[in-house]
Amino acid sequence: MPAYVIIKRKFRMNQPDKLIPLMNELNRRAKDQPGYLSTVTLQSTEDSEDYIVISQWETADAWKRWFVSKERRDIQGKVDSLIGERTFYEVFQPIDSAG
Repeated sequence: MPAYVIIKRKFRMNQPDKLIPLMNELNRRAKDQPGYLSTVTLQSTEDSEDYIVISQWETADAWKRWFVSKERRDIQGKVDSLIGERTFYEVFQPIDSAG
C-alpha cells in the first residue's frame, strides 16, 4: 500500500544560499532509493516561511529505510541547523472509501 509522507518545515533563516542545495540533495538522493515514487513541495500562501513536502513511497517500510539511513540523517541535520527548527514527519496511507 502506498505511503504519503508529510514533511513540515518552517524556514526562518538567513542563509537560503546554503539551504537550497541541501534540499536539492535530499530530494536527489531520495529519488535513488528503492520504493521512492514522487515528491511535491508546497509553500503556504498565508505564511511564506511554512513549507510542506509530500513524498510518496511504494510502502511505509520503503520510507522508513530512507528515513533511518545515515545518508539522509546527515543531510537533514544540516538542514535543521540552518533553519533553526526541527523538521516534522508524519506518514499517511490511503483509506478504502468503498468500504
